[in-house]
Amino acid sequence: MEKRFQVFVSSTYQDLAEERQEVMHALLELDCIPSGMELFPAANEGQWSLIKRVIEDCDYYILIIAGRYGSCGPDGMSYTEKEYRYAEAIGRPIIAFLHKDPGKIQANKCEREKEGQEKLSAFRKYVENKVCKYWTSATELGSVVSRSLIQLTKTTSAVGWVRADELPTKEATIELLQLRRQVEELNSELAKARMTAPKGTEDFAQGEDSFSLRYSFKGHDGKSFVFSEYETKFQSNWNSIFAILAPHMINEASEWQLKDATNAFIEEKESSGLKKKKELANSRLIDFHLNKDDFQTIKVQLRALGLITKSDKPRSVKDVKTYWKLTPYGDEVMTRLRAIKRA
Repeated sequence: MEKRFQVFVSSTYQDLAEERQEVMHALLELDCIPSGMELFPAANEGQWSLIKRVIEDCDYYILIIAGRYGSCGPDGMSYTEKEYRYAEAIGRPIIAFLHKDPGKIQANKCEREKEGQEKLSAFRKYVENKVCKYWTSATELGSVVSRSLIQLTKTTSAVGWVRADELPTKEATIELLQLRRQVEELNSELAKARMTAPKGTEDFAQGEDSFSLRYSFKGHDGKSFVFSEYETKFQSNWNSIFAILAPHMINEASEWQLKDATNAFIEEKESSGLKKKKELANSRLIDFHLNKDDFQTIKVQLRALGLITKSDKPRSVKDVKTYWKLTPYGDEVMTRLRAIKRA
């Protein structure tokens, strides 16, 4: 939807008629909606509540200061300054545009009374401590306002206005709410899926259930370069196996990486026990390998339990390896198994 911003233009009126016209043209060229004192030519306390409501409805506020302070209310403050301070108080984005050389302004467009001159000087000094720009002619003012407002809309967002016929219809709004509810339901199901095992896995071996790992290794006694090959097995459980393999699949891992991790796990668990055997006591043990069928069983079982899934990440045509990654549920189980609990 195309938004238009409403901009309040505040200044003294008769002495800046030409400058205000240039500013209004600049705003209209930017598809903005100008608002300002020309809507309320007779400023008084009765109109002040209306002026405040218009400032509240505006997205941005522009102040123009030249040689006059402006007509004052009962409190002695000009309505121009009251507008500025009110816009500041309610947090409207503000840019002030000050005449660069007040000494060159025509005498009939300047304050004649000393009190007015002092108030204008004090107001100008106050504004100069905020965001402000300078101008010397009506034409230059229009250009400066245009550039400054474009920059302000980029850096400070505002609500803006849209045409009524661009607003969503009742049917579209209902459909949007329905879709939002569906998204919330799907997110809820996803969160639940992270915490629970998939349906139908209750009868599968898992957790602390044991699994016999068959493996081979080589060894020699150090007196020759001839290695003897051995085959044996040891008991582990599915939690231990998954705890070893899962961290490799946080992003993804190839089958070769998973095999290497399993072989390293077997060597760590078995090598010290094997060396206690008389025939292997002085042997160097190397090249531990899990039985190929057992590796396939591990892969299928973890997949059946909903812990891992095949990675669908795009890769080059030359890469023909199979890659695996954790499911959301697998990630949750890995965290429970591997995270260090507080003592």
